[in-house]
Amino acid sequence: MKQLHQPNLFAWSTFDQQRNLDFHSILWLRPEGNVLVDPLPLTEHDAEHLHTLGGAKIIVITNSDHCRGAEAIARDTGAKIFGPRGEIDDFPLVCNRWLDDGDEVVAGMQVYALNGSKTAGELALVLDNNTLITGDLIRCHIGGQLCLLPDAKLSDRTQAINSVKSLAGLSKIATVLPGDGWPLFNNGGEALRILAASL
Repeated sequence: MKQLHQPNLFAWSTFDQQRNLDFHSILWLRPEGNVLVDPLPLTEHDAEHLHTLGGAKIIVITNSDHCRGAEAIARDTGAKIFGPRGEIDDFPLVCNRWLDDGDEVVAGMQVYALNGSKTAGELALVLDNNTLITGDLIRCHIGGQLCLLPDAKLSDRTQAINSVKSLAGLSKIATVLPGDGWPLFNNGGEALRILAASL
């Protein structure tokens, strides 16, 4: 796993040849139990690293296309799986808790439900008021420049744009960690506002 911009944040990734970008998973270290976001299957190295960092207590899945390695990791670590309430009727995994707009995963991690993406109620997460973690709707194919999921994948473009503009109104965002593409460790809020203004 790779150290991110804060000592309590790590990530591991895989390169998707079809889309020509990296998929990412996030680990947030907490004394009360670690949180994973959209975990990819773990290599032997990363599984051992996760173990040395204290395993996992909670796994948050932002949308049903990001179930990835969640079930296997939950089985191995005993972590609880949290999913988007918007997909409660047909989510492919059993969830211990359903998350919706305004919820807290735990103290310090706020939930925002996004509309208009390819799945209902896709989740975005804000950590410590300054780090935005996204699933599919907001991505970064070009370093330093955020973009929207392609129109063909959107269920409702107008709702998707409104969701992006709502996130762009969060004034303290400094870092954006997309599930797909490059992370923006600095000026993430500005990049988010530029994206919103372009839509």
